[in-house]
Amino acid sequence: MEKQIIWRGLLAGALAGVLAFVFARIFVEPQIERAIEYEDGVGAAHEAMASHAEHGHSHGDGGGFDRAVQMNIGMGLGVLLFSIAIAAIFAVVFAVAYGRVGNVSARLLSLYVAGGMLLSLYVVPALKYPASPPALSLDETIRQRTLLYLLMVVLSAALLVGAVYLGRQLVARLGAWNATLAAAGSYVAAVAVLMLVLPGIDETPGPLRDDGGAIVYEGFPADVLYEFRLYSLGTQVVIYATIALVFGAMAAKLLESRRESLPA
Repeated sequence: MEKQIIWRGLLAGALAGVLAFVFARIFVEPQIERAIEYEDGVGAAHEAMASHAEHGHSHGDGGGFDRAVQMNIGMGLGVLLFSIAIAAIFAVVFAVAYGRVGNVSARLLSLYVAGGMLLSLYVVPALKYPASPPALSLDETIRQRTLLYLLMVVLSAALLVGAVYLGRQLVARLGAWNATLAAAGSYVAAVAVLMLVLPGIDETPGPLRDDGGAIVYEGFPADVLYEFRLYSLGTQVVIYATIALVFGAMAAKLLESRRESLPA
């Protein structure tokens, strides 16, 4: 049964990856292109000031791949693999939770699991370390940023699991509604403390100025940053919503047929 559930999760993840790639290709890629154009403009301005060597902000040549490959094959493969990996985790969590969290249908449990994963694995970490397009971060801090983001993801997920466990323990004493509120409040409070403790990273480029203080090149466009982060969130929503709905339908059919096959 577990293998059948996981395979259905992988199928749902593959479909989610395809849909998410289409969404990202239409909405996210133009913002990446605008960010790269900004980076090229800053580089040209540095060169014009004869100080590019001292103030360079280069991100390399994309590892030898041109933009057409990056925006199609690279993005498509990356989104697909990410979506399948998320779906595999989703299926395992569903298999563990089903039948252990009360009388919850497969479809509803799928929505719960997907919503919890979206919240803890993306939304909460993104509040502290939001997604950034090219030209918005420094190469020398990439290791620090990656480690801090992964730490935020792991701790956020652990705190959510702890909050769910706390809520279930409080049901008998407080009732389902009050226990849910207490668990949610504990999660929010713990996340707030975590965000205060972890260091922040602010690398949004401001205006480039010459030695006299005059602006040579404007800072990073706020609308590009906003739209990139908005559509990045949209890509994640497409992934998790597709997994929840497609997997929920397949899991419900599987579990209902299994239930009907059992002797009365």
